[in-house]
Amino acid sequence: MATFRLARRLRAERAVDSMSDGQFAVLANLAVHGPHTLGELAERERVSPPSMNRTVNHLEVLGYLTRTTDDGDRRKVNIALSEAGRTVVTETTRRRDSWLEHALEALSPEQRGILAAAALVMREVAGR
Repeated sequence: MATFRLARRLRAERAVDSMSDGQFAVLANLAVHGPHTLGELAERERVSPPSMNRTVNHLEVLGYLTRTTDDGDRRKVNIALSEAGRTVVTETTRRRDSWLEHALEALSPEQRGILAAAALVMREVAGR
């Protein structure tokens, strides 16, 4: 439960209050992994293509991403971040990092060491 509560608290630190976690996840995915097709995005986010299409349409209307036809295969459409989308990801990441940094500063060195050790274990478990 503590992990869920911390994740929820971090998600509250965002650049656009009206953006859902799923919408931000799409922008963050594009920021980290580069342009994707709709199907690739749906697969990565584990949602149906129609659901991803609704999300992408909404984000496109807001100006956070773009769709372009692939030069090598005109049937393929690549979805990428726009500059506004990149700004949202950068600012949200900055806010989350800042909140976490301040929260960790309030801990003792011993508590921070325990968290560092726990992070290694959590990474191992998540990788299974």
